[in-house]
Amino acid sequence: MSRQEQTILIKGAHILSMDTRIDNLPIGDVLIRGSKIAEVAPQIIHENAELIDATGMILLPGFTDAHRHSWQGTLRRLMPDVSDLMTYVNDIHLGLATRYRPEDIYIANLLTAWSALDSGITTIIDASHNTRSYAHASAAVDALEESGIRALYAPAFPLGGEWEQSFWTAGLERLQTERFSSEGLLRLGIFTHMSTDHWEVARRLGIPIITEFLGKTLSGSLKELQKKEALGPDNVFNHCTGLTTEAWEIIRDCGVRVTVDPRSDAQYGLEEGVFAYQHAIDQGIKPGLGTDLETAYGGDMFTEMRVAFSLQRAFAQNRKYNGDTNSPRPATTYEILEAATLNGSEIAGFGNESGSITPGKSADLILIDTNAINLFPANDAVGTVVHAADRSNVDTVMVAGKLVKANGKLAGVDLHKLKQLAEDSIAYLLKKEGSNR
Repeated sequence: MSRQEQTILIKGAHILSMDTRIDNLPIGDVLIRGSKIAEVAPQIIHENAELIDATGMILLPGFTDAHRHSWQGTLRRLMPDVSDLMTYVNDIHLGLATRYRPEDIYIANLLTAWSALDSGITTIIDASHNTRSYAHASAAVDALEESGIRALYAPAFPLGGEWEQSFWTAGLERLQTERFSSEGLLRLGIFTHMSTDHWEVARRLGIPIITEFLGKTLSGSLKELQKKEALGPDNVFNHCTGLTTEAWEIIRDCGVRVTVDPRSDAQYGLEEGVFAYQHAIDQGIKPGLGTDLETAYGGDMFTEMRVAFSLQRAFAQNRKYNGDTNSPRPATTYEILEAATLNGSEIAGFGNESGSITPGKSADLILIDTNAINLFPANDAVGTVVHAADRSNVDTVMVAGKLVKANGKLAGVDLHKLKQLAEDSIAYLLKKEGSNR
């Protein structure tokens, strides 16, 4: 039976739909036909469906990592104590990145994507700012396709070294024609600086524009861009630290989408070092969460949610303690989970397909097993996911109706081979760089 013909019935789960029309079901079933969610109800009877017994499990949409640099997957924790942006740029972008072969991109992207899926991340925005040639870009796409993850792949020119100048922009057009279709799990974007020339190319191709955006200097450029009607919902701004109030108002009024990075903004000393979640929600903007990169720390969404929750609470309480009568209310676990699921999916352009458990949407789902000792008794499902669950509790992961993780194990992944490929790749890069690490 082909996947288009399959019918799967998930029974007995505590469903966190992230859809206000459905809400949460303490015990419920989900029927999947082919790649789509067909029905969500307290009880569904379907005799011919393949059954997944989800008793004692929490069913929710897969997480979206709305800001990820997948090509750095093999550089894990090379700089665990890094505390400023330029040290990272000098060591990575002006150093190791210049040595990358297409196969190094492929291995790193595959490692990142499979690791993401293993921890319940079913969608990523892959901001790939080491696209040295068409071959590098194609290798990145190969890995994302092979992994089975849903992704917005956004290549960018490197910050240092030599690269294939013709890729920008003829190669981008070729990539769109040869490697992307409206039917697949992958979509093309562009990751670029505040370059309206590149923005114009993106808009001609009809693809989203991802930009690292921070500081008062960049804030000052928004007024002119607004006058030129050069800002819109196809813009995604990452970080957004250190912005002026006027900049936030322009971002809101123009419908620009925002991702925030609870850990990296502090780790790399970006502007005030405070992730911009509060600024975004104060403007009525619903941000997504991004892990950014693994050069310093791990890349799972559970940790990102917990850091986001705790930091927002800390800042809110600090303002209240110091007499601020307009201090923000504490964020809720549901709001943080929404940022990690539905918000991120909408920012990535997949809002009509994923991010919630809604009939007609793609079956991008995860099951968290609460029978593990770190989770039972699971007295509050949302609190359990946001505050206590981890990668080891992710029992099942499904993307577009396909099981990519079942019974706690990735499907069809040779971890021994992947480990060897990753170790060989980083050894090559370090040797070429002359590093003594």
